[in-house]
Amino acid sequence: MQGARYKRQAGTHFNANIYDDIKTIADHVHWVGKKGPHAGNSRSDAAGGGHAHAGAMIYLGGDNWPGEYRDAILMNNIHGARTNMDRLQRHGSGYAASHGPDFLKTNDSWSQMLNFRYGPDGSVHVIDWYDKNQCHSSNPEVHDRTLGRIFKISHVNDTWVQVDLAKLSSEQLVELQLHRNDWYVRHARRILQERGPDPNVHARLKRILHENPDVTRKLRAIWALHVTHGLSERELQALLSHESEYVRSWAVYLLVEGKHPSDGTLRHFARMAREDKSALVRLYLASALQRAPVEKRWDVLAGLLTHAEDMADQNQPLMVWYATEPVVELNMPRALTLAAGTKLPGLFPFTVRRIAASGTQAALRTLTDRLGRTGNAAERLELVKGVNQIVGVNQIVGKQ
Repeated sequence: MQGARYKRQAGTHFNANIYDDIKTIADHVHWVGKKGPHAGNSRSDAAGGGHAHAGAMIYLGGDNWPGEYRDAILMNNIHGARTNMDRLQRHGSGYAASHGPDFLKTNDSWSQMLNFRYGPDGSVHVIDWYDKNQCHSSNPEVHDRTLGRIFKISHVNDTWVQVDLAKLSSEQLVELQLHRNDWYVRHARRILQERGPDPNVHARLKRILHENPDVTRKLRAIWALHVTHGLSERELQALLSHESEYVRSWAVYLLVEGKHPSDGTLRHFARMAREDKSALVRLYLASALQRAPVEKRWDVLAGLLTHAEDMADQNQPLMVWYATEPVVELNMPRALTLAAGTKLPGLFPFTVRRIAASGTQAALRTLTDRLGRTGNAAERLELVKGVNQIVGVNQIVGKQ
């Protein structure tokens, strides 16, 4: 998710005021035991092989393979010498990943498949860093650089094809936006982008957008129109009212790609933040705010903060906070009042902490003024923590 903050492998977040990060969408792990993932690598066969992974790919390679693989996420399990397969399902504003059966086992501990790509025939090409040493080492000489290999995983239904999409007309490339195998879709879109704007291409893509009943085909048309400069701001704004939550969400995303959304676009966003019933759309709005000028975020934030139904969402409370954090110092009383009026968890204590982090007299006045006016016990506790944070820091600075 654009603008999300996830668990870092090491070190701290670049912004010290993040306070919390979005957790994994997986409802399982691929190792066993309670002593941490590393301890389980040698005994985790039943769970999936171990903690380290590489080469994640969602299979969209057509219909030659059995349907169980379509939309599944395949990723190599480095210590388990196998490819795990997880299944993705919509959950709230995002997705949840559940454990599926392993896709394949290599029976070879040296195999370290690092990259998967499906091709025009539906087969999957693999880059395998074939090496006895699997783990980090300060000595680069422990790795054998002569054994890497590339191979292909095929189903009995796959038939080799030779393809040169660059020889096709632009009209034919537009038609490939409807292809079942996403390899054709992506490469055709890239070539259309390289050829540049074409009114005929735009007209054909807009027919797909407005007439094709399949939402995925509508999205493909939107993406191709975008990279060929075929959608105006007004057309994207019109899509903000589309019946599909996915179309509305992508219209939001593309309207902020330049990081300078117009005031008219932000007014649309503010209305959607208040009224849109889709958690996905609200997630995209929270993400989009991070690409909007900080001083112009207030109205959209006010709308997003009203949705109590997002309280238990896996993403939205923190995504709203990431968009809120930079505005706090612009107007601390206003930010604190907004945060006090929402049921989204974390927003009020995070806002208090962010105000206190500034360590100024204005911050202290903001917190003490709220403390004197609120009768909410939970609020008072957070406000006292914030006041103590400022006073403690100032005392330390004074002694120095």
